[in-house]
Amino acid sequence: MPPLLVRDLLAQKGESLQLERLTGDVGLDRAIPVPEISSPGLVLAGFTKRFAARRLHALGETEIAYLKSLDPAKRRRSLEAFLSYELPCVFVTKSQQVPRELVAMAKARKIPVLRSKLKTAEFYRRITPYLAEMFAPSTTVHASLADVYGVGLLFTGRSGIGKSECVLDLVERGHRLVADDVVHITQRGTDVLIGRAHELSYRYMEIRGVGLVDVSALFGIHSVRQQKRIEVVVELTEWEKAGEVERTGLDGKTTGILGVELPLVSVPLNPGKNITVISEVVAMNHLLRYSGVDAAQAFNARLLKRLAEQRELREYLSEDYE
Repeated sequence: MPPLLVRDLLAQKGESLQLERLTGDVGLDRAIPVPEISSPGLVLAGFTKRFAARRLHALGETEIAYLKSLDPAKRRRSLEAFLSYELPCVFVTKSQQVPRELVAMAKARKIPVLRSKLKTAEFYRRITPYLAEMFAPSTTVHASLADVYGVGLLFTGRSGIGKSECVLDLVERGHRLVADDVVHITQRGTDVLIGRAHELSYRYMEIRGVGLVDVSALFGIHSVRQQKRIEVVVELTEWEKAGEVERTGLDGKTTGILGVELPLVSVPLNPGKNITVISEVVAMNHLLRYSGVDAAQAFNARLLKRLAEQRELREYLSEDYE
């Protein structure tokens, strides 16, 4: 993945962040190495230990007021200490008037300075999710993703096994397509995976023998969604290659994507099997488990209870000598 440049940030979020360039084109090709932004207040005051120079830095009202309170000599020393680091970019919020020394010294060191009309808190609120998304771990998998009863089901399996046909049938039954054939997956936080389609293939499906179809045109705009959290992986396999098949659901399988463990349901296919209804049951069963109802565990508890009752009865009868 190519590095995120200041130029990219300006092009993608310049309008949302209401940015203007105070240093022209200087430093716009600097890379942004980390997805964090902070205030350099302590550095301006002279405390440079533990300064995270690789971050983006924003000067709010407090920092600008502090700089303006200094006499010219002290202000220059403060800015020299701050700009002596290889900073990716410096932002100034709330359309504040910037000290001339800051702009001149930043230009000399090829550090871009961008000014926003937004208040500092609103500026942070808008830029933080963008940085988190741009630096989030991601991958692309050959699969299909559908929203079934609000549960994101990721269908995997060999090419031609029927993933797209299964999702198309689900859409016909009122569920929603997210992505077909190619799913781009991004990690959010520590355990959330978001899947979406490629921007060019969004809303489209390839059905073997038919070709490309526009799902939203055929079934309505409610039949598609742009992205969905992936919650269960449904692996479609051939019956003769399935090997040992799970019968009770007590030994739940999992699979890892980007280091995140997800429930895995392996469904062997044979003629006449209604994979669409099975997929709906997988989604509803996941919702039940999420709410604390586990059918396999409940059945196992009933079975153990019945066995215990029968054992107690046999012991009683074996000791009855009358």
